[in-house]
Amino acid sequence: MELLVLFLAGLIAGALNTLAGGGSFVIFPALLFVGVPPIMANATNTFACLPGYGSGAIGFRADILRHKNKLLQYSIIALIAGYLGAEALLRVSDVQFEGLIPWLMAFAVIAFTFGGRLNAWLASRSGTSKRAAKAGSIALVGLLALICFYGGFFNAGLGIILLAYLVLAGFEDLNAMNGLKLLISFLVSITAVIRFTMSGSIEWQAGSVALIGATIGGFAAAKLSYLLPAAMLRNFVIIYGFGLTIYFFYVTYFA
Repeated sequence: MELLVLFLAGLIAGALNTLAGGGSFVIFPALLFVGVPPIMANATNTFACLPGYGSGAIGFRADILRHKNKLLQYSIIALIAGYLGAEALLRVSDVQFEGLIPWLMAFAVIAFTFGGRLNAWLASRSGTSKRAAKAGSIALVGLLALICFYGGFFNAGLGIILLAYLVLAGFEDLNAMNGLKLLISFLVSITAVIRFTMSGSIEWQAGSVALIGATIGGFAAAKLSYLLPAAMLRNFVIIYGFGLTIYFFYVTYFA
């Protein structure tokens, strides 16, 4: 029964990631539900999301390669900061992490909800953003490092935060932004997964079942994407995410 729950969670998460985003809001609580400890659930969720990032980045490879001058810098930052984020996660206890979950969920849901508006606002100020990028390149490097650190520590919401960063950094081509977002997410996640593997923090059976479900769900959703409007699914993810956040606050502080 637990494996069935994880497979269905992966199936739903894969479909959501393809159509609207927010799949981590399904897999992570499902792992907690079947009894995986919080830190291990978070690490396992990162593992389950990894193939989707990689396959997505491959799909945008031509768009990514148009920005070869950025790839080395972004890759180094993603690998180092993602590893440090994973290291930080492993240095807190399950009890401490349980106290952080509601706040991390709230941040991820808010980023998912308002990320599109933030991106649009930043895009409307793209000229200012480009000048800011030239004047504040060190600040932009530091900001990307913080975002990748967050991704190594808690994967949910990473994609939309990276999109906002790329707009701030002066990018305008949406395909290139999506490709770079996926590439950076993949590098953050793979270095985090390596660190989690070294510490034995991944529940491989549970993660593999969720991963298989996510792969099937993502593929099926791509074929059936014309049947369901993305806006409706996005609204569902937002409502579900806020409900889940309230639940975690209640369980953590009031139950």
